[in-house]
Amino acid sequence: MDKLLLQSIMFSHRERFLADRGLVNREIEVKIEPFLKQKEVLFLSGIRRCGKSSILSLVARNLISKGLIKENQVLSINFEDERLVRFGVEDFESLYQAFLELDNPQGKKWLFLDELQVIPGWERWVHRMYEFEDVKMFITGSNNSLSNSVLSSALTGRNRELRVHPFSFREYLGMKGVGEVKPHDLLSTEKATLIKREFTNFSRLGGFPEVIKNMDVTIIDAYFKDIMHRDVITRHQIRNAREIRELCLYLITNSGNLLSYESLRKMLQVKSVSTIRNYLEILKEVFLVQSLSRYDFSIKKQIFNPDKYYVTDIGFYQSLGFRFSENLGQVLENIVLHHLIRNHDDLYYWISAGGKEVDFLVREKTVLVEAIQVTYDLNPENRDRELSGLISAAKELGLSKLTILTNDQEDQIKLGEYEIQVIPVWKWLLIQ
Repeated sequence: MDKLLLQSIMFSHRERFLADRGLVNREIEVKIEPFLKQKEVLFLSGIRRCGKSSILSLVARNLISKGLIKENQVLSINFEDERLVRFGVEDFESLYQAFLELDNPQGKKWLFLDELQVIPGWERWVHRMYEFEDVKMFITGSNNSLSNSVLSSALTGRNRELRVHPFSFREYLGMKGVGEVKPHDLLSTEKATLIKREFTNFSRLGGFPEVIKNMDVTIIDAYFKDIMHRDVITRHQIRNAREIRELCLYLITNSGNLLSYESLRKMLQVKSVSTIRNYLEILKEVFLVQSLSRYDFSIKKQIFNPDKYYVTDIGFYQSLGFRFSENLGQVLENIVLHHLIRNHDDLYYWISAGGKEVDFLVREKTVLVEAIQVTYDLNPENRDRELSGLISAAKELGLSKLTILTNDQEDQIKLGEYEIQVIPVWKWLLIQ
């Protein structure tokens, strides 16, 4: 590609990248901090439009404000710019040379490379830069297969990965100007009322930054179409686009339900279970859905048990025609799942030999530490079911931390030697 064009693109991208756009600080910045002094490539993965490039912009602006780097040491490129449609692996060297000639940066160069996966063969260039140049590289990608295959094989021991999610409830409150919520704020009737009102809005809007900013959940419809077209159908050359789209919509509207390959095959009238399995892997790769496995002491049984599937962002419910008011329990369950994913590596659902169920088991390293039930309202109709599931988990799995998350109930239940904490989801999200 023409060097002057590359320099023009670099200049415009960096100008926007480093501009003060009123971005909200994200919780993941704390996790990024320790990696800034290390040479390893930092890879941020996550669904489109969840704020990956904005996070890198915040990181770069913070480094500059502290005097740790200068603006001319920053190369920021979004490879989905249509002016780079003819950019190939052979152009990476020209891009880097154009950067050096334009800015004459001294010392370490800081490269922020957005949606790099659209350029085939990019990993070879990144590997060479890592080995032979004084650079610190940040890469974002909207496809989880990058971290599962390309990065693990081409950059073994040379990369670190962090998953970026849509806004958490705490981040949502920050964007809405509520400010930092401290423990004593939860005791204030006025502040608690404000937080509960915003939680209702969050439960409808979800966590995509632009959706929150504009208070418009219909924006997600465009996100869904874009992801399905670019990351799913085109990238994976799906012949029957209707099948995989209908599967995704079914998973979204049945979020949190047990779904076997065979039941999904029958529902879609697809000939092969392997086709369903392939579709599910693709939808997970692009972060549209998240699967949850059943916990079992036998790894073999755990593999063959059906999974639960959850939508990545609750805003999809509203945008894609989900009957929100009729499924508030599922909405809460989805919110809880994604908060747990942010903070724990190993999560499961559980069913006892006697058929007692628990929504979530949390495991840290090799130890199960908590059982969690989620219900919109703990009432006489469901109380025995919710409590007996937790007590069964406590007895069979040796758990002592038992929790029921509700919409707005709070209590401490004592059953024999076991104590169960009942707490509203909105409060739990802010104290975890």
